[in-house]
Amino acid sequence: MPPDIGSEFHWEPAVLGGDGLPSWLPERRALFATACGALHALLRLLRPRGRLFVPSYFCTGVAESLSHVVPIAWYRHLPDALDLNALPAVPGDVVLAQNLFAREAGVPWRAWIEAHPAVPVIEDHSHDPFGEWPRHSTAAYAVASLRKTLPLPDGGLLWSPSGRRLPAPSGPPSPGSDLKLAAMLLKSAWLNGGRVPRDAFRALQQQGEQALLCSSAPPCATTAAALPLMDTAGVRRRSTEQAQALAALLPTETPDWHLLPPGPTPFRLQLVCRTEPIRDALQHHLAQHHIFAPVHWRQTAFWSHDEQTATLASRMLTLPVDHRCTESDLHRLASVISSAGEAIGARGGAGALAPPTQ
Repeated sequence: MPPDIGSEFHWEPAVLGGDGLPSWLPERRALFATACGALHALLRLLRPRGRLFVPSYFCTGVAESLSHVVPIAWYRHLPDALDLNALPAVPGDVVLAQNLFAREAGVPWRAWIEAHPAVPVIEDHSHDPFGEWPRHSTAAYAVASLRKTLPLPDGGLLWSPSGRRLPAPSGPPSPGSDLKLAAMLLKSAWLNGGRVPRDAFRALQQQGEQALLCSSAPPCATTAAALPLMDTAGVRRRSTEQAQALAALLPTETPDWHLLPPGPTPFRLQLVCRTEPIRDALQHHLAQHHIFAPVHWRQTAFWSHDEQTATLASRMLTLPVDHRCTESDLHRLASVISSAGEAIGARGGAGALAPPTQ
């Protein structure tokens, strides 16, 4: 059986650099179990009189959760397509910005923030928490879901680049954090040849995710202790190199999909498929070869009602290339993707396929 590519992180002691507090980590910060929970706590602190403006291409589950705290409005933001002239926020509102797939440098947002000092902007840097934009942000607040890019069981980092007051996490750590950590440890043993049932850590991962959803609790002790020791620069550099290497192995376009050109420090790689059935068939084909490609993000009953966003989201697939990938993994990824045309054709490029089990 070939090794998995993608899916949840395992525990990696090798990424603990041991150099103490890294320069990217803000000295004034609040650490939560989840970034969604950090946003909940922040909105309760801010108590906005108006609306929270959310990008149209965003995680709908997080947006729906935040709608229980403050009324939600939307503005259009697609990959490489952001028009802040159409953002109608006024004093009393709050704006949530994001570095979508780590493709942006933040220059338009710096100009908008300077022109609208009475409207707090919260930047979401989950797709690149360690880049130049978050390190030189001028926003009221910034947040990052660290477990999107680091092998940690939980972790939502919140800070204020402009020095504003921060909320604190509430209650004891979530039991979901312990479940996720147990899953990471078991997966590490499994990858090292241990006699660990794959279903055992998968069940723990799923249970942990459910228990962690939008938790405003503090992180587990493992995350709090390991985070300052993480070789974040090395993880980021390795992920960037691997994503760019895979992009070089793939055609930029086929009859079924085209590659979204990777940015300077890409968050994985994105394929834009010709249709939604092709996207789902490709995802299924990859999963059959133990390559677990996530969808960012399926539009649910709670969405922006922006048809252009929904159409793009229905065709987008993220290739799970990160710091864990070896050269062999990259060539296997490229080979499996190249062979997908026949599999898609065999399914007629269609099929209401359920998301694969990782």
